[in-house]
Amino acid sequence: MPKLFRVRYMPYEVVELFSDRILFMDNRILITSWEPIHPRDDIMSGISCVFLEEGWKINAMKDAQGNITWYCDIVDVRYDAEEDALYFHDLLVDVVLRKGARLEVLDLDELAEAYEQGLVTKEQLLLALKRCNKLLQKIYTTDVPSWITELIGSLTHEGGING
Repeated sequence: MPKLFRVRYMPYEVVELFSDRILFMDNRILITSWEPIHPRDDIMSGISCVFLEEGWKINAMKDAQGNITWYCDIVDVRYDAEEDALYFHDLLVDVVLRKGARLEVLDLDELAEAYEQGLVTKEQLLLALKRCNKLLQKIYTTDVPSWITELIGSLTHEGGING
């Protein structure tokens, strides 16, 4: 199984996702379970479903009371065969779904700032916007929590998000 890394642009850092446990992987989807890299009061654990071609990392994050927040990262996934490593380049834009709350699109200002500072290319800026738009269209037409929960349950032995 490949090593997994997160690449952030603001602030720039490359972090190995050493706590991520790969539950399923094929050429289209990667599913991991994980605990936060740094201890947090608001996130105890999570499951991520990465759509490798679409550039969506959809995370179901559980708090101490078992409440789930759906946090969707827009990413550019790159595989390094020599290292057998997947790099998730965080393209800064995030979409958050909370039960009983409005959908939130976050950090478009950070994406613009990263572009202005030369931290991301024009191609990455456009890729982030296009991928976010496709994710929003999916969210508007699909019950994403149910869709992801069923997908994870069907592809793993974890029994989905609540298992």
